[in-house]
Amino acid sequence: MLGDRIIHRVADGVRIPGTWRHAFICNGGRYFLTDLAIYADGLIDCWGLVTLEGFEEKLRSGWVATTLPDGAEASARDLAMWKFSEPQSWIEPEWLLAEVRDTIESLNGRPDSTERCMEAVEAFLADRTEEKRDAAREAYLAIPVSKRLYALGDMDHKDWPLQVLVAGPGGTLESRPDETISRKAYDSAVSYFEERAQSIATHRSRVPADGPATSYAPAVHLYQNFPRKPEDDPGLKGLRNDYPAPLDIDGVTYASVAHAYWALSVADLEARAAIATAEHAFAARQLASETARREGWEQARTAVMTGLLRAKYAQHPDLAEILLVTDDATLVYDELDSGYWGDNGGRGRNWTGRLLELVRSELHAERAGIGLPG
Repeated sequence: MLGDRIIHRVADGVRIPGTWRHAFICNGGRYFLTDLAIYADGLIDCWGLVTLEGFEEKLRSGWVATTLPDGAEASARDLAMWKFSEPQSWIEPEWLLAEVRDTIESLNGRPDSTERCMEAVEAFLADRTEEKRDAAREAYLAIPVSKRLYALGDMDHKDWPLQVLVAGPGGTLESRPDETISRKAYDSAVSYFEERAQSIATHRSRVPADGPATSYAPAVHLYQNFPRKPEDDPGLKGLRNDYPAPLDIDGVTYASVAHAYWALSVADLEARAAIATAEHAFAARQLASETARREGWEQARTAVMTGLLRAKYAQHPDLAEILLVTDDATLVYDELDSGYWGDNGGRGRNWTGRLLELVRSELHAERAGIGLPG
């Protein structure tokens, strides 16, 4: 159910991942096609956030509708209105509830019903007792009916080999209870799973040619603070743009990256000099806010910041070491006044964090003796 439908909401500054699926809400006798949002913390948005228990009540009451009456009025906001004519619904309330439970498990990185079923199947294939088969069959039946067809991720065979395996020779299929499973069909299903296991093992042993797609180090949060003077051991504070680490840029000395950034942002040369010598980074920002930006600054500011960060860590090897220690972690940068430079509670673009990761990679390349093009 997750697929590529990744969304999020922000609660108390924390980003809560989620996903969505289409659903009908029945309100005042009319059916509204809407997005049912499911979040990792177990809340579901069905025209209002409810717990899983509350969602079950919404299903039982018909507020979240799985039965669509013939002739009932329906609408999709800002799109269309229509009446149902011989509607067919593909899902039952208990199936949808089970799907939502599975989705919450997946969002939290826990096995869902399909994964638990496959674990039970592997246990049976390793020890083919009737007790293990019964456990695998029970796990298969725990998969929502609407998802069983896709349990193997095989659109050619669907879930047929799974049904045959958990039923065993002489058993019956869930989809065809009047048919008895032959020994030949069962042996074919066993061969299917043995070949599948071999294919999965081969795939798992492959190492991506370019390395992992995501970081293996825990994310590092660079919280906003207002340092006024250098410290012997600044720790992560030393990675802040307002940390007092003097920069020499084109013969001009700036007290910090923030001083240089705000000074270079203004068109007036006298104002630029005043900003460069401001008492602290906050004062530099205040002075800049009272002066017009240079023409084209909005389009150039990311490139300027990139150059300033490179200069900072080239001119301050001790701070470069602090940056390198973060390894390949995602760097989340707090900048409460800017949704461009900061993460801003999950709503910002976090450009400072991203550029710090870029500079860190360049430092790693330099240390490894890997020359950069250009």
